[in-house]
Amino acid sequence: MDHRKSRLSSNHSLVLKLLTLTVAMFGFGFLLVPIYDVFCDILGIDSRPANTAAVMESRAAEDDRVITVEFMAALNEYAPWEFSPGVISMQVHPGKLYDASYFARNLTDRQLVGQAIPSIAPSQAARYFRKTECFCFNSQEFGPNESRDMGLRFFIDRDIPDYIDRLTLSYTLFVKQQVAFKDAETDSQRQ
Repeated sequence: MDHRKSRLSSNHSLVLKLLTLTVAMFGFGFLLVPIYDVFCDILGIDSRPANTAAVMESRAAEDDRVITVEFMAALNEYAPWEFSPGVISMQVHPGKLYDASYFARNLTDRQLVGQAIPSIAPSQAARYFRKTECFCFNSQEFGPNESRDMGLRFFIDRDIPDYIDRLTLSYTLFVKQQVAFKDAETDSQRQ
């Protein structure tokens, strides 16, 4: 009989531990979004595409203020891409919508899937730089030796501090996936 009580007590303890773990996991999952937002604010990353149509309509451009936006492109060492901005710099007025582009070319005979990761300097300017459309929002698939211009539409919020008169937008293009066409064809024939 003591063996049964001991086993029942052990099972009861295990159930309580599992329930506590479940509640803790749910709480952690619930807190991930605010934690992510705090880290993005600390690091100066604006990772959330804002509903900029409403913001743009409610604010007119500041015609007298000009901010220089510099565009840069970076690759990892040995990356199989050609990657460059369409223009080196642009004079922009806060509150006005602008278009820019980056050129990318797959330098291999394989299909590549790439992902561009943005960075804005100085980091204080990141919270005022708003992208309404960007090739960085999605992975980019390139066929062998394929090239294309990839678009970017942005504006700078009028609330940007006066001491910021220049910012740099840099993208690093990473290979997310490589697929050799011969291997893909062989795999599809096997199925």
